[in-house]
Amino acid sequence: MDAASDAELVERCRAGDDVAWAALVDRYARYVHAILTRVYRLGQHDAEDVFQEVFARIFERLDTLRDTDALRPWIAQTARNCAVDALRRSGREVPVDEVPEGADDGLARLDEALTVHAALDRLSPECHEILDRFFCRDESYRTIGAELGLPAGTIASRIARCLSRLRDVLDPGAGRARGRKSAPSTSGMQVEERR
Repeated sequence: MDAASDAELVERCRAGDDVAWAALVDRYARYVHAILTRVYRLGQHDAEDVFQEVFARIFERLDTLRDTDALRPWIAQTARNCAVDALRRSGREVPVDEVPEGADDGLARLDEALTVHAALDRLSPECHEILDRFFCRDESYRTIGAELGLPAGTIASRIARCLSRLRDVLDPGAGRARGRKSAPSTSGMQVEERR
């Protein structure tokens, strides 16, 4: 199910596929929660209520989505509208033009993070693991090497190769433009790209 595109999930949801609906909610649950708590700073209780409201609206109005490839921005807008409604109901009156400071920047960062997370899921399990450990968990080369049974000196070249593959997933045309000759490693050395 993870390999299904947003457009495929939407079409399957419209056809009444409960498994597709569960996958859609699972795919966007963290994103919606982050919008509500980090961007709009709703308290945990309010965020839980608004979270339910967001997905109820999405479920009810999925047939109104004209461009199935625009699911993520549509979900973000739905979450934004529900969050602003909740702020108004709570007495924290927020004019639509004056959403919390940095809300648009926060949404852009969340969109970027979701894009990178989806790209990581398209990498090999080995690349996903090593990039997650280094960048997300902030583990040292030594820790990663010990956990994966690799010499610490090998970690830099593996990270460089995996970052190159991640770039290719994020921007498929960039690999051809670079000529796929080499990618800079995190240690500053050049690493030959081998597949």
